[in-house]
Amino acid sequence: MKYGEKEIVDFDINKEENFWPNKNEKNYTINIELPEFMAKCPRSGYPDFATIKIEYIPEKLVIELKALKIYINTFMYREVSHEDVANEIFDTLYDKLKPRFLKVIADFKPRGNVHTVIEIDSSKM
Repeated sequence: MKYGEKEIVDFDINKEENFWPNKNEKNYTINIELPEFMAKCPRSGYPDFATIKIEYIPEKLVIELKALKIYINTFMYREVSHEDVANEIFDTLYDKLKPRFLKVIADFKPRGNVHTVIEIDSSKM
C-alpha cells in the first residue's frame, strides 16, 4: 500500500487535530469546493463522481483543509448512496464544528442519464 492510500485508509476525522480554533468573532463565510469526489455505487460497485460544495459560517472551530481533503477521499473505498454521502458529510461537519450555518451540496456527475444534486442546509432544519 502506498503512503497516500495508507493515510486515507487510516484517517479519523474525529481527531482534535483536524479542527482549529476560530480566532474571529465576526460572521464570515467559508466556501470550499471539492471537485474530485468519488465513491462506489452500493448496487453496482461502479464509481460515482461528484463535486462537493461546503459553505459554512464558523462558530468556535474551523476544519483544517488537508483533513477535509483526506476525509472526502475516504469515501473512494466505500459503497455509499448519493443521499448518504451528502448526509454523512453534513452530519460529521455539523456535529464537530457546531457552526452558525452550514450547507453541503453534493452534485453528482450524470450516469445512466440521471443527474443528482443533494443539498442540505442547516437554516432549513
